[in-house]
Amino acid sequence: MLRTIGLMSGTSLDGVDAAWVETDGEAIGRIGPTVTLPYDPGLRRDLRRLLDLAPALAPDDAFLADCVRRLTDRHANAVARIRELAWESFREGADLIGFHGQTILHRPPPIRPGRNAATAAEALRQPGSTWQVGDAALLARLTNLPVAHDFRSADVAAGGQGAPLVPIVHAALAAALPKPLAVLNLGGVGNVTWIGEGDELIAFDTGPANGPLDDWARKSTGRDYDKDGHLALAGEPDAAVLGRLMAHPYLEAPPPKSLDRLDFSRALHEAGADRLTPQDGAATLATFCALCVAAAGRHFPAPPLQWLVGGGGRRNPAIMRALSGALEAPVRPVEVAGWNGDALEAQAFGVLAARVRRGLAITFPGTTGVAEPMAGGRVVEP
Repeated sequence: MLRTIGLMSGTSLDGVDAAWVETDGEAIGRIGPTVTLPYDPGLRRDLRRLLDLAPALAPDDAFLADCVRRLTDRHANAVARIRELAWESFREGADLIGFHGQTILHRPPPIRPGRNAATAAEALRQPGSTWQVGDAALLARLTNLPVAHDFRSADVAAGGQGAPLVPIVHAALAAALPKPLAVLNLGGVGNVTWIGEGDELIAFDTGPANGPLDDWARKSTGRDYDKDGHLALAGEPDAAVLGRLMAHPYLEAPPPKSLDRLDFSRALHEAGADRLTPQDGAATLATFCALCVAAAGRHFPAPPLQWLVGGGGRRNPAIMRALSGALEAPVRPVEVAGWNGDALEAQAFGVLAARVRRGLAITFPGTTGVAEPMAGGRVVEP
């Protein structure tokens, strides 16, 4: 077993989640302390700006380099804090870091109707790209630990979607739970893992989640997010706007499929969302998140017995209420299964780091569309 520290900075851009996990990449042993270190407002603002700049950004851009240094320093701070907590808990250290970095651009190969493993060769002729920023070599030097990183690029180069990556970890955690089961993560973008009775895995991005709602709250109120769903709960969803949004071709396309955080920005504008009041706009975006999840359920081989929800979206009562209204099966936070919904993805990257170290597959035909289970990632030594 390896003692790993998983790190995750998601599309919500709110900070670094870190978690200590004992694992060999297949079995999960002890689950240790977790911590979230928020980004300071300046770094969060600059990371959000990077999303807009990324399509035309040069890798040697000075603004990018400054953001990467600050981002990596914050991750090193998270590692230091987890090591302190792990020593207090177990009198043990760590062997390996799993460093996802911050996604600033995700352009996977085009989604094709009915695409599956048999069409992966065709997808290779239209390669995609994915860009996670963060200096793994600097992190290794700052922490004096080996760092597993670059989890997505090999999959995208092989014609896969490059996302989602955590389904194999969901399956390990859910081994004893009744199936079929849906595990939903609501970050800036939503993604779902469907686990069948024989541990069959299907996973893909459902659509926008917290990302547009966070941007809306920032524009409307100056706050970084809709705290406790107050803004959305005070409004009414606009049926006409929702109707136009639900006609987006992404929602009908079969999996595997994945999104960039800003992929729906134009659709939201063209649907008229930006003409709504702050309250009605927030209510519409919360409802749209839930309707995207309901549309995702149409692609499952069998309906799930329940939906377990992780990520920041589970803390928004407006989103959870909308999910309960849109889905037929019970909708519950992942805590009912004994999981930590704030740390789940960080824990997953601790497990994935061990898989990278051992050369085990991290992406699969049912999760990213690659032709066969595929190893990925790289390890940099301190």
